[in-house]
Amino acid sequence: MEHESLFSLSNPEFWVLVALVIFFGLLVVLKVLPGALFGALDGYAAKIKAELDEAQQLREEAQALLADVKAQREETERQAAGMLEAAKADAQRLAVEAKEKLEEQIKRRAEMAERKIAQAEAQAAADVKAAAVDLAAQAAEAVLAARLAGAASDPLADAAISQLGAKLQ
Repeated sequence: MEHESLFSLSNPEFWVLVALVIFFGLLVVLKVLPGALFGALDGYAAKIKAELDEAQQLREEAQALLADVKAQREETERQAAGMLEAAKADAQRLAVEAKEKLEEQIKRRAEMAERKIAQAEAQAAADVKAAAVDLAAQAAEAVLAARLAGAASDPLADAAISQLGAKLQ
């Protein structure tokens, strides 16, 4: 069998090639092929542009959200610093007040102790005075009793004894 060339009129592959070229030629002349191809490319480009626009919008929203979060963080840090300063000031104020109250309490207790000591001293002095009066009265009584035993009655001694109780008190 002889080999037939591709471009021979009796070769069926030649006619398939001719039909294919005519078909593509008609598609180009009728603007079906370029229109469909360019339409598909335009649709794909529009889809990509829409995705890019959406990505840009999401990026802008994310940047706005990030800026908002940063602002909130800065505000929170500012508030925390303010609260810390206020707490330090309150602690310092409370420490000063506690120190003042402690000093005042110590002063009051010292004054109270001094008053108790003064009262105890006054009581001790009064007790000593009373004991001295009692002792003096007993001594005077003993002396007078000894004198009276020797003498019947001395009006001067009787008057002195009656005045002695009033003077010692």
